[in-house]
Amino acid sequence: MDEANSTLSRVRGRVTSADGTRIAYERYGDGPPVILVGGALGTAAAERPLAGLLASRFSVVAYDRRGRGGSGDTGPYAVGREIDDLAALAAEAGGDVAVHGTSSGGALALAAAAAGLPIAQLSVFEPPYATDAGGREGFAARGRRLVALLDEGRHEEALELFLSDAAAPGAPAGPAGWPRLAEVAHTLAYDHAVLGDGVVPEGLLGSVDARVLVVDGGFSPAWTREAAQAVAAALPRGRHRTLTGQTHLVAPHVLAPVLAEFFVEE
Repeated sequence: MDEANSTLSRVRGRVTSADGTRIAYERYGDGPPVILVGGALGTAAAERPLAGLLASRFSVVAYDRRGRGGSGDTGPYAVGREIDDLAALAAEAGGDVAVHGTSSGGALALAAAAAGLPIAQLSVFEPPYATDAGGREGFAARGRRLVALLDEGRHEEALELFLSDAAAPGAPAGPAGWPRLAEVAHTLAYDHAVLGDGVVPEGLLGSVDARVLVVDGGFSPAWTREAAQAVAAALPRGRHRTLTGQTHLVAPHVLAPVLAEFFVEE
């Protein structure tokens, strides 16, 4: 059941996924439904600035992906279970939804769309794929090292490995943010699984029916921008846009109007 919070203009609730896992969400505003899918280490709280900016035109749902924040974490992990989580949220939101995914959350959203979820419009910001098939071996090696550290309970070392190898949207690397990150560090293995072999999944993307906007930042690394362009090209109804001056830590006030314009297009 939803629980209203007038101070933050926020409604909190939980949905039950197909495997019985309870998934916690926050909802803002009224209008057509939009679901925000966070990237590695992200939670619903990290999505509040963007959700607040979109809430004047949409009913925005931000949620804790399984294993984070207020959500459960039924094992064993499978990407399909995260797709089921998103399906439960879409059903709660009211059927056909717009979805925005950040970084690995964008990869998850693309996988969900390919699986047939009722996603009318989809936007993703810099899904962290490689365009070079030769990168598979290095990606797999990093994944094995990450999972080994997590299995051994060495979460801080896993965090250091991840943060040295990738930009983590909304993830503070300073001492104040470290305890919060350590609490969800085990989910880094989930994000690695979402990315498959790490290379742009052209076959999967070719089965996405929804209109998709793929966004990157003009100041992001070249490989990130190349991946965004490759993702857009592989999508039947994909388009690409670069936000001048932005990095992987994109400013919500820059991103929000771009998403709003795209989501209301016919």
